[in-house]
This record gives sequence, structure tokens and C-alpha cells, in this order.
Amino acid sequence: MRSLHNGVNVMTDKENPAPGFLRNPKKRMTIAPQKKTISVKADGLEIAKTEAAKILRESGCPDVLYIPFADINFARLEQTRTRTHCPYKGDATYWRLSGAGEPGGDIMWAYQDPYDEALEIKEHGAFYAELVDIEES
Repeated sequence: MRSLHNGVNVMTDKENPAPGFLRNPKKRMTIAPQKKTISVKADGLEIAKTEAAKILRESGCPDVLYIPFADINFARLEQTRTRTHCPYKGDATYWRLSGAGEPGGDIMWAYQDPYDEALEIKEHGAFYAELVDIEES
């Protein structure tokens, strides 16, 4: 497949390559299985628990745990209108806690249609560690 980068045709074997890596080839990102049980709680309620988390390590950024959607209790979350873009992973969507009272801020994000380099975190969510309790065992 050919893609255009700075006006130059570039050959790539990826169908949806991350433009960030084309502009910054020294950038590094790895995704690996996390070999621990991960539990996420918010306001004392467990909203996720998994033995299949993945850890994303990206140069210049803190490590981030991604939890499979199948292990997240979406009944306790509601999607918000927040959207952001990462040139290495793609477009992110966000969720907050659902329920009674004033709606809080976003606590989880996901790349539902990530670039090829981040396909391993498709259908996985990541939580803001400063807004939830994340336990590893």
C-alpha cells in the first residue's frame, strides 16, 4: 500500500498506518500482556476486573493499562462527547461514571478504531489512575 508523507509516496504494509510514526520514526510504543489480575474501582464500586490487561509503553509517556471491554462493567459507565486524537494510536472516545447525582468527568478512554500499530488495544479501555483505584495482584 502507498501513502503520502510530506509529498513523497511511501510504501507500507499497513492499511491504516499511524501518521505520528511517519513523522517521528524514533518514537517507540510497545503493547504487552500484563501478567497480573487488575481491578478498577470508582467510588468503592468495582467497574472492571481482568486477568487479560495489556500494558502500553510509549516513549515520553507513563505506562498505561488497557482492559478488555469484556471485563469492564459498562452498566456503571456512560459515554461522553469528549473526543481526542493521538497521531500514534488514533481517535479516542471517553466514558464517565453513570448514576444519580451530578455527572463527573471522564474516567476512561478507548481507541475503538486505532491505527494499525495500536490494534492490540482495540476493544480495550484505559482508566485515569488519578481518578480511580487500580489494584494489581
